[in-house]
Amino acid sequence: MEKVTGKNAGEIKLYALSTCGWCRLTRQLLAELGVAYEFEYVDLLTGSERDKAVTELSALNPSKSFPTMLIGGSKVIIGYKEAEIREALKA
Repeated sequence: MEKVTGKNAGEIKLYALSTCGWCRLTRQLLAELGVAYEFEYVDLLTGSERDKAVTELSALNPSKSFPTMLIGGSKVIIGYKEAEIREALKA
């Protein structure tokens, strides 16, 4: 996972694809909100790193669609849902 610095809004993990427009919009929203988060471009991983990320993603989102975001260890948001993301992050 790559870390992006910002204000602490709880633990945020984003599983994304480097070529995904919705993933790009989600990262732009997180930047606009100025929150710290971790992300992985699953399509750029290889070997055991990729296997681990896909296993984690599958547990959160069995359809394995992108973007998938985990907030605070329990809230999962699948897809680009600006209002839901803002609400979850109280932004």
